[in-house]
Amino acid sequence: EVQLVESGGGSVQAGGSLRLSCAASGFIFDNYAIGWFRQAPGKEREGVSCFENSDGSAYYADSVKGRFTISSDNAKNTVYLQMNSLKPEDTGVYYCAAEHLPIISRCPREYWGQGIQVTVSS
Repeated sequence: EVQLVESGGGSVQAGGSLRLSCAASGFIFDNYAIGWFRQAPGKEREGVSCFENSDGSAYYADSVKGRFTISSDNAKNTVYLQMNSLKPEDTGVYYCAAEHLPIISRCPREYWGQGIQVTVSS
């Protein structure tokens, strides 16, 4: 059974940093695309960053390029999202997602974590 458990969210002032973690179980990292989405109140869920561990290619939404970095620790089956220079518009619920390769869309959407709140105050 695929399970994704997020941690590391919280509240921070603008300009601050947070690191989200997604502990994955029930699948082999190399066979999956993994990524992060977020959903702000009243808005659709959007892909923030995702990658395919098999080739190392990563996608970043334009709004987070240069500020967010996705990485993984295969030994721990954990994916991270380092978020720097946070802005109030980064506020939302962040979700970890995974999908068995190959995927059609840019970011995975097959399995989801429960989500974790990130709040950035001005």
